[in-house]
Amino acid sequence: MTGRASRRSWLIWFTAAIVYLLSVFHRTSFGVAGLEAADRFGVGAAALSTFTVLQVGVYAAMQIPTGVLVDRFGPRKVLTAALLFLGLGQILVAVADTYALGLLARGVLGFGDALTFVSVLRLIAAHFPGRQYAVVTSFTTAIGFLGNLAATVPLTLLLAGPGWTPTFLAAGLVTAIYSAVVAGRVRDTPAGATPKAGPVHARELARQVRTAWRVPGTRLGFWVHFSTMFAPNVLTLLWGVPFLVQGQGRPAATASALLTVFVFGSMIGGPLVGSIISARPGARMPLVLGYLAGAAVVWAVLLSWPGQIPVGVLVPAFAFLSLGGPASMIGFALARDYNPLSRVGTATGVVNVGGFVATTVTALVVGVLLQLTGGQFRVALLAVVALLALGTFRMLVWWLRARAELFAAQERGEHVPVQVRRHVWDAPARKVPQPA
Repeated sequence: MTGRASRRSWLIWFTAAIVYLLSVFHRTSFGVAGLEAADRFGVGAAALSTFTVLQVGVYAAMQIPTGVLVDRFGPRKVLTAALLFLGLGQILVAVADTYALGLLARGVLGFGDALTFVSVLRLIAAHFPGRQYAVVTSFTTAIGFLGNLAATVPLTLLLAGPGWTPTFLAAGLVTAIYSAVVAGRVRDTPAGATPKAGPVHARELARQVRTAWRVPGTRLGFWVHFSTMFAPNVLTLLWGVPFLVQGQGRPAATASALLTVFVFGSMIGGPLVGSIISARPGARMPLVLGYLAGAAVVWAVLLSWPGQIPVGVLVPAFAFLSLGGPASMIGFALARDYNPLSRVGTATGVVNVGGFVATTVTALVVGVLLQLTGGQFRVALLAVVALLALGTFRMLVWWLRARAELFAAQERGEHVPVQVRRHVWDAPARKVPQPA
């Protein structure tokens, strides 16, 4: 698409972005409801972490199938279905009084959540020119974090007031009703037509996924997403409030207020990062490396601080960690640049799996370690540091391999997405092993 997007396209995007806002609200609601959930279902830390592990695990598993569904049926229908599943899941959360039913409810929420972001990205690609893609995507994530904001102090107050069932029941009903708005207003393309794709066979889908995974740029995007987004996710989705209340002795209201730092940091950082990488694609990896180095320092400070960590330390620490969400968007830009258009959807789904796999593993390990250590958060949160180190190492490996591919392409006179210069740490392209 070339030229400028119409006002109608902006309205369609905004309608779809509200779906993403709702999905983020439902996804992060256990970030402040975790303690209430533990009392309601009578479970400990390890069982509590299973709620998030299940939901995020379903989300991660559904990313590639969601791309296929969007190609086959169009984003309008998929977003409508997403709202119905999200509404149903939250209604089940409202009435659940057993651990098993609570798990089922969070699984349904994870399924609905999984259908949203890829669908909105497809709408952006159809309605906006390429030069606006990164910026509009960053605006989308910023709007999504308003849902995260609603799932902090406002949700805490509602849970303390009307209570569990009225709060989540109302949220589920509002979400389901909004599906009628999406069905009526959203159009898959500026012309209104829904692109039709042929039937997708399992063997062909597997071949596409393998092909996308073999591309060093896709693998680099996966590990960028893996490394940058999981730590803030683990805190905002589940363990932030328990860490601050049980581990740091903060009141619940103070803890939920501190989590809003993640929201505002991401809302400001998203458009800023999107603007920078749109204007200077070569700045993408330096931004990621700078964030990961800073995150390592932040976690070292948080986990080694003697006694209660002052608010004056927590706020800037959380503000910096919040930039992991915006930085993870760089993974999608890498997938788009290093794959042909016919494979970009699959590659985007592969990249999006990265951060949510890391979130799932870390949330579960933190819960298990809390159970084994009797609630020692300083020990349990070392799981975050371990995954951060693993992700950073693998990202560096694939960054060098992706650079080697670029050098080889430049030497052949081919078009490359970013011009790079060889440094002392770059191995000659012929010596770089081919990806398995």
